[in-house]
Amino acid sequence: MAEMKEKKIKREERHRDTWDPFQLNPVGAEKEGSRTCFRLAQYLVAVFVGLAVLTSAVIAKGSLLVLTTLSSPKSMRSEKEQQFYMLMLVFCLVCPNFLVFLKSLWRCAFKSFVRPNMRTMAFICAIECLVSLGTSVLVLVVMPEFDVLTNLFISGGVCITSAILQIIFKLQRESWRIVFPICSLLLTIAGYCLLGMDYYVRVHSHVDGETANSFKFVAIGICASLLVSLCWWENPLQATNRVQDTLSELDGFRDFVFIISSILRVIVIGAVYLIYHALIKSITWSDFNLEDKEWELLQTGLVLLFLQAFCSAACHWFGVVACKIHAVRMSFALPVCCTGPAVLLVGLILFITQAQTLGGDKTMSITDFCENLKYQTHKNTTPMALLEVTNSICQTSLNSYYLQWPFSMLALEGVCMWSGFVTCTYYVWKIKVQRIERTSQLFVRRLYESVFIDQSLLLNTKMKVARAKNQARLDRYRGDPKEEHSDYFNFECHIYVDDAFTGEDVPERRLVNSYVEDLIHVVVEVYRVFTNKEPDDVSIIETPYGGRLMLVMPEGNMLYIHLKDKRRIRNKKRWSQIMYLYYLLGWKGYIVKNPQKISSQIDTRRSSLISVDGEIFLPQFENDNKRKFISDDNTYILALDGDTDFHPKAVILLVDRLRMYDNVGAACGRIHPTGMGPMVWYQKFEYAVGHWLQKTAEHVFGSVLCSPGCFSLFRGSALMDDSVLKRYTTTSTRASEYVQYDQGEDRWLCTLLLQQGWRVEYNAASDAYTNSPQEFKEFYNQRRRWGPSTLANTLDLLHSGAETVKRNTSISRLYIFYQMFTVGSSILGPASVTLMVAGAFQFVFKIAGTLSIIIASIPPVLYFIVCFVAKPNNQITIAAIMSVLYAFLMTASFFSIIGDMVVQGTFLTPTGVFLVSMAIMYLVTALLHPQEFTMLIYGLMYFICIPSGYLLLTIYSLVNMNIVTWGTRESNKTEGEVKKQHNLLCDRNCRICCWDMKLQVTQEATNLLYQQITGQHPQQAIPLINNNQGIPLQAISNSEPQTQPNHQTEAVNLKEPKKDSPDKWKVSISSDSDHDDKKSSILSSSDEDEDEDYFNNLDLEEQQEQPAFDWVYPVKEEFLKKLTYANLKKNLKEQIWYTLRNKNEDDVCEELVLMLTDTLNGELSAVGPEDVLTDLQVEQLQHELTQQARHILKTNGMNRLEKRVKRAIEKTLTAPKVQKLDESEKDFWNKLIDRYLAPIKNTKQHEEEVTKELKSLRNKAVFLYFIINVLWVVATFFLQAIGNDIISIKIPKLHSNGTPSGEFLKVEPLSLMFLLSFAVLLFIQFLAMLYHRVYTLIHVVSYRGSEKAYRKKDDDDDDDYEDDHILENVYTNQLALSSDDVSSISTSFN
Repeated sequence: MAEMKEKKIKREERHRDTWDPFQLNPVGAEKEGSRTCFRLAQYLVAVFVGLAVLTSAVIAKGSLLVLTTLSSPKSMRSEKEQQFYMLMLVFCLVCPNFLVFLKSLWRCAFKSFVRPNMRTMAFICAIECLVSLGTSVLVLVVMPEFDVLTNLFISGGVCITSAILQIIFKLQRESWRIVFPICSLLLTIAGYCLLGMDYYVRVHSHVDGETANSFKFVAIGICASLLVSLCWWENPLQATNRVQDTLSELDGFRDFVFIISSILRVIVIGAVYLIYHALIKSITWSDFNLEDKEWELLQTGLVLLFLQAFCSAACHWFGVVACKIHAVRMSFALPVCCTGPAVLLVGLILFITQAQTLGGDKTMSITDFCENLKYQTHKNTTPMALLEVTNSICQTSLNSYYLQWPFSMLALEGVCMWSGFVTCTYYVWKIKVQRIERTSQLFVRRLYESVFIDQSLLLNTKMKVARAKNQARLDRYRGDPKEEHSDYFNFECHIYVDDAFTGEDVPERRLVNSYVEDLIHVVVEVYRVFTNKEPDDVSIIETPYGGRLMLVMPEGNMLYIHLKDKRRIRNKKRWSQIMYLYYLLGWKGYIVKNPQKISSQIDTRRSSLISVDGEIFLPQFENDNKRKFISDDNTYILALDGDTDFHPKAVILLVDRLRMYDNVGAACGRIHPTGMGPMVWYQKFEYAVGHWLQKTAEHVFGSVLCSPGCFSLFRGSALMDDSVLKRYTTTSTRASEYVQYDQGEDRWLCTLLLQQGWRVEYNAASDAYTNSPQEFKEFYNQRRRWGPSTLANTLDLLHSGAETVKRNTSISRLYIFYQMFTVGSSILGPASVTLMVAGAFQFVFKIAGTLSIIIASIPPVLYFIVCFVAKPNNQITIAAIMSVLYAFLMTASFFSIIGDMVVQGTFLTPTGVFLVSMAIMYLVTALLHPQEFTMLIYGLMYFICIPSGYLLLTIYSLVNMNIVTWGTRESNKTEGEVKKQHNLLCDRNCRICCWDMKLQVTQEATNLLYQQITGQHPQQAIPLINNNQGIPLQAISNSEPQTQPNHQTEAVNLKEPKKDSPDKWKVSISSDSDHDDKKSSILSSSDEDEDEDYFNNLDLEEQQEQPAFDWVYPVKEEFLKKLTYANLKKNLKEQIWYTLRNKNEDDVCEELVLMLTDTLNGELSAVGPEDVLTDLQVEQLQHELTQQARHILKTNGMNRLEKRVKRAIEKTLTAPKVQKLDESEKDFWNKLIDRYLAPIKNTKQHEEEVTKELKSLRNKAVFLYFIINVLWVVATFFLQAIGNDIISIKIPKLHSNGTPSGEFLKVEPLSLMFLLSFAVLLFIQFLAMLYHRVYTLIHVVSYRGSEKAYRKKDDDDDDDYEDDHILENVYTNQLALSSDDVSSISTSFN
């Protein structure tokens, strides 16, 4: 109710000023608020992950200690049991090496293989063998001889090498932090000394089981620990930036090195086991033949092995997840450091609670208790593991009859070892990681040591992690200039409108078309919705390619609308892409690298480009200047279609992919088709399945082949790579080029990226919504383009597969084989669907298999012939009719299959199993995509439309391959018709007797006649006509408000046209010749008086005339509505509130709004609510408002706010400007158009040759498709004709309870082979989807945890906010500015 009352008050307030107070308030217009629920969910996930890390680490370490205790010769187990548990220890050491071997082998097979440097590989393998030797000796030889407490404590000593290297290389940023590794070294040495002293006391105090041989094992244990500590030698060296060449070289073939080193480590483990236990000790191999009654021994050993192997792997994985979700301290460092104490605590709790079950008594001494344990050996009720652990504790000084105080040395040893480990890894508590940080950036080695899982995780964490980089948010999402949050960015938005003009061939006489008018209305309306006022900063610029509108968005980002004239520059999507890529990457990258070569006019400073709160904030200048600090690697281009809808989160998730992985050249998100109708329903499920399974499989196994242009993020350096953008400018001259280049430009661009070694990724959490074809004809025409271009680009990639595998680390030979299999499946799609339809005929109508194949083949053959003889529209009409008939058949088949399973009482038939398994797989997949679960509803529509989508559509797209027009989103009128009807004032058809007469009178004819009669130029008498309303647009004299000289930076003023130049408008341009010096002062100065002097000292240059084309006037007239009474009142109020929003002066702000509104009402009392003010009225109103504001501020003692309020008033009264394009940029556009984008004018002979080539290519493709599919159908037909009794595979029928029925199903091998191949392909894609979903969940949680959290900036005395606020934010986060710390996004709409 409160919200409704607030809306009512606002509406009534608006209604006082205008008769049209109604406005839109779409979803997303409100400002983002705090996301408490997401923050709470992130904390819960962090707590869960932290508990998972701690629990898995405790179980892994505890199970290893139990195994070493059970395998000890001092245990109460039999020798046979000791040998079995020792073998389980061997498997515990082998398991992590085996897992790393499989993963590295997978990466070498599916990702890349780089030939290793033999010297480097030999060095790494030698280190790995020494580490494996130390681990094997310590675990298999030494630890069984020690008690369980010593085994728990001694593992902390493996950090000694890391501590020594930290001291030697002085890796600490602050010199005093060297105390940590020094303390670690001293504590570790002290721990080793206490270990020796403890065993010395044990031997001389005659502790049970301790002899002089114990000193030998102590020495061996210390040496083995030193060898194990070599495992993490690489971490300090990476942090020192030493031997970087060797380490960088190692990164290239690390996977192959891991394959070899894993094998060597397993060999060393086996050798140590055999040498010590088989040669030095005797092993009775027959003891490993366990009898039936010894199943409990096998069960215990396997359970402990599974717990140790699984929990250590899980602990490593959860540790990685904790770092990726920004929970390093709470979920990673804290639980890992607490693993040792937690194991000790759990052991004590179990001992205290279970002491009575071991025969203990409260009055019994510890020695008597230990003596009593010997009598518990044969009691089945006694927990064996607890008994052996307790017996191991009794081997310490606690069980000494002489001295028990030396047990404190053992406790002190544990404290020293644990403290040394914690101080050695202190840096883990300080590292700052990014969202979804790469595992290779978090940890040095992929291999983890399961025996020392806690030490392995912390010591393997990189000491030097890449600094957090800034990333993108969209306009308001990136935040207020006066508010800080964790993410920041530079952002520009560019909209490119193809064929934006209508009219004559003379450029000066053209007007913008209805699409541009609609776009302008949308921009204005969105601005009103988000800010409750009109656009503040608008510039209209004539360009060599047409025109440009430049607006400053509500939060200071720039919006450029590029209006393309197809008579002056090439139209269509690919050429628009080339246009903005060369502009954003080529031209803008050039001017920031060579500012001295650009004229002073490139800085388009105007008073209207002052920020909304009255501070110096020149977005265009700011972005171009800050581009100097941004590398091309961190410049991203977000390509969008004009109908794409998305949220800022979707962009951030894509930015993360490019930010984390340097080899990712592009990333795409989940595209959701929108619309209504059966065709949209079909596409919803089609898109869902394509993204759920196909896109994820491509992402996991290799690289995504196509990043759709409707929503994709590209890396600037990837597009600028050799043979990418340059080759993308190739003009199609051959038939195959028309198909590959122009019919699927997005896929071709991705193909070029892949061939140059870049990777394309898919993020399932990045959602975008785009309009999809709702009509059958539009859908078929769209897929007519997509089908051949997809096949052409895939074949091109496969053809260059050998070279691509060498260049691209994401693409392997196995992935090439996977794509070959998918291409083969798509080629056989028509035949497979035909056979499926034949099966439906056979199943529904109970006809023979051969006859059903013949009947099923007749419709596609007939449609194939129709496509060659009929027109495309007639082909689509026939396809629609056939699709309906096929849908009825598929529906009948679907229910018949279900009915047959009910009648048979089993689904264990090939068809039933396939159908049920597919249903289960899609159901599970949908459950893993809960937000898209409703897509299953459209699955039935997709199923019944399979013949239309995979049979008829394939035939239609192949036969019409020679048609290279888009067929969708094209204007219905041809260019000739537009010309014919331009400026048509009279159009009459007359029929007199046998004569047909057509009378047309055009604007030009009328103008010529008028000039001959009156001698005056027609433009003085005949007004311009507005396309929408038919309202005459008279030339407005002095329509621009006069700006104050001391605030003007660059202005364009329209003057009254002269008689001798009636179609020209006089403009005056003033620019500052010393603008380069002023730039540096803006970036470095923080004094408000200097900024004021900057505006006061700008001199106006001599005015010069510039032409203004006809299209400018109606566009300018739309933005001039800002100067109406109703809009001025609203704008002034919003400007004042926004200017003083952080000054905590609400009372002054309310008084200013009230008094200034009264002043405005008084000055404009005679003006209508929709009347545009004249220049004189604007100047007078500005003077009165300024005087009133000065008086109010002086009365309240707020003189420091005068400049802010003054600029807010100026901004309110600023009118749109008509500007001249900079000469340097104009020269760039002329050369770009001349070199790449000049309109294509093909001769008739060339068009005939291309048409002939296209038909020839079509015939070849159709013939190849036809032959392959016919051979498949014929082979199946003959197998059916020969009979199932001769050639068939017999599958036994089973009842629903699983018992055999005695009957057999006979299936031809060809069909079964294809069915199994398809099932295997789907299963592989399903596994890839599961893998991808896990990491998508990690990414989403990480994003929610670091999502935009605004906090007000303390700026009490910062009255003049500079345009270098991004630099301030970076340093506020204690980060040094570098080219890697700033990212820039340019969004382009097509």
